[in-house]
Amino acid sequence: MRFFAAAGGAAPGETAVEDKVLASNPIMEAMGNAKTTRNDNSSRFGKYIEIGFEPHGRIAGADVRTYLLEKSRVVFQAEGERNYHVFYQLCAAAGLPEFQELGLTRADDFFYTCQGAATAIDGVDDAADLEKTRRAFGLLGVEEPQQLSVFKIIAAILHLGNVEIRAERDGEACSVASEDEHLKRFCGLLGLEHGPMEHWLCHRRLVTAAETYVKSVAAEQAAAARDALAKHIYARLFRWLVERVNRALRSAAPPRSFIGVLDIYGFETFEVNSFEQFCINYANEKLQQQFNSHVFKLEQDEYVKEGLPWTLIDFCDNQACIDLIEAKLGILDLLDEECKLPKGTDAKWAQKLYERHGGGRHFGKPRLSALTFVVAHFAAAVEYRCEGFVEKNRDTVHEEQLDVLKGSQCPLVAELFGDAKEMAAAGARPSKISVRSARPAPKGVNKEHRETVGHQFRASLQLLMATLDGTTPHYVRCIKPNDRKLPFT
Repeated sequence: MRFFAAAGGAAPGETAVEDKVLASNPIMEAMGNAKTTRNDNSSRFGKYIEIGFEPHGRIAGADVRTYLLEKSRVVFQAEGERNYHVFYQLCAAAGLPEFQELGLTRADDFFYTCQGAATAIDGVDDAADLEKTRRAFGLLGVEEPQQLSVFKIIAAILHLGNVEIRAERDGEACSVASEDEHLKRFCGLLGLEHGPMEHWLCHRRLVTAAETYVKSVAAEQAAAARDALAKHIYARLFRWLVERVNRALRSAAPPRSFIGVLDIYGFETFEVNSFEQFCINYANEKLQQQFNSHVFKLEQDEYVKEGLPWTLIDFCDNQACIDLIEAKLGILDLLDEECKLPKGTDAKWAQKLYERHGGGRHFGKPRLSALTFVVAHFAAAVEYRCEGFVEKNRDTVHEEQLDVLKGSQCPLVAELFGDAKEMAAAGARPSKISVRSARPAPKGVNKEHRETVGHQFRASLQLLMATLDGTTPHYVRCIKPNDRKLPFT
């Protein structure tokens, strides 16, 4: 991106567009990148950016689409890993006068930032990085008062994670102390009524055909609902920021040409693989198929058509694995079906997988577990743990808690959660540049499933693949990271 900005030949004083394109990076990295065991600055979301050009090669604007933010990282990090950079940046700058009302201290003091026991990164100054993030906000037209609103929401999420939920009545009910300082901070920063939020953290409204009643929930359920709320708030904020970035980057007139840069998560296999790794590896299956199609199949067809002497190269076609995942009654279909059932569970979904796909070439069931399955991907066979798949795919948040957020006195929070401001998933909007796919786009998924994360991810992948197929593909493949985070010698 820096090369395109320099090569465009803009005269001094005419670099505003180039500066804005470059400024999008610190914001997206702060909000969407994190330290993992293999990469100190790992993108935990997929990003496709189209950089548009004027006829003479100057950057005219850009457009960003994002895919599947890893929301679970907001509330949980594995050993040696961190939450998103912005949380640590804010904690490192907590002593600044303008941040006093955030009530932040060290990152080690907050549950949502200390679980990995790795709150610092060697060679990284989080406070200095926050300054870069704030300058980038300014370049993209996000003024300081609105920046502070963004930081208040991020700080409020940290306080929400520290709210103490106490078990009562032999574990059948729970409560939050009315004097809980973190809940007070959470409500104060977001402009919420304290009483209703305290109540709905520990209760649920149940509606039956005959009546509506309020029920106490167990402490474990309340903690899970609290974490779901934290993830939901962060995801809404992330999508809002992507839209603000796009608003600042779009050009007034359609660009003549564009270069697309895809920065997406690589194939992942860890000791424990969950819903996020499954979606990430599904995306890599689709990208690998597209790469094979253009680099091997279509290229060799051209050689044969021209009558050139050529020995055909045999390559692996991974369509069968893709069908296992996305075809009718495939893994995603069965998962969506289970999510529609009121009493759907991970265990019941796992049994359906075994019955439908057991014995398949790309599907396996480990002998000693009834809650795991194996998919033989193009890169490696990966064992997935079923626990959490159904809930993560449903992505449900208690409506009563959302109603409290909709009544916020903070304009930005009200915008994020107001009914009229429901934002479509980032990336669902078509590109400004019209391209025609080289082959028909796959049929849409059943509309009944549009609420699930799996459906949204599948639909966004279809749009991405149609764009890639409709352009001239050139590839620079990234180098696979390693645990040493160093080149091999």
